[in-house]
Amino acid sequence: MYILSIISMYLIPALLFTILVVAIYKKVPAYETFVEGAKDGFQLAISIIPPLVGMLVAISVFRASGALDFLLSAIQPVLAFIGVPADIVPLAIMRPLSGTGALGIMSDLIRVHGPDSFIGRLASTMQGSTDTTLYVITVYFGAVGIKKIGDALKVGLLADICGLCAAIFFVMLVFGNM
Repeated sequence: MYILSIISMYLIPALLFTILVVAIYKKVPAYETFVEGAKDGFQLAISIIPPLVGMLVAISVFRASGALDFLLSAIQPVLAFIGVPADIVPLAIMRPLSGTGALGIMSDLIRVHGPDSFIGRLASTMQGSTDTTLYVITVYFGAVGIKKIGDALKVGLLADICGLCAAIFFVMLVFGNM
């Protein structure tokens, strides 16, 4: 553990030093290149703000409108039949939308139920088995100007559904429904 602390403390400065040495060796204007990259990064950040704000507003409207509560009450019987706790559904819905929102929900589930509970283990496994598909599509596709996202969205959401199902299956297989 001590060795990893030392390595991590010196790794980034060593990497920056290596980049500067290579830039000097190849006669690349390091500072000017850095400033140009910073300008490009700032322009990229500005260009992704509108789709990001739109996605965050849509998430807020979904939660505040009561649509999430309606959905939970509609699928509660099916979840009870297969042994999946309804508490996990908000995480399953939020995970493709927002990593931060999903992390908040997972943290709340773990705080309420405990990290070694079935729900805590399932939430942790779901968090690691899925991705923030809509966020990724919004930010990265928006940054490079891709407008046709239909196929990527379908495949990404299908992968999320497969990840959720696999998480449920394997947590039930390994830990059982406690």
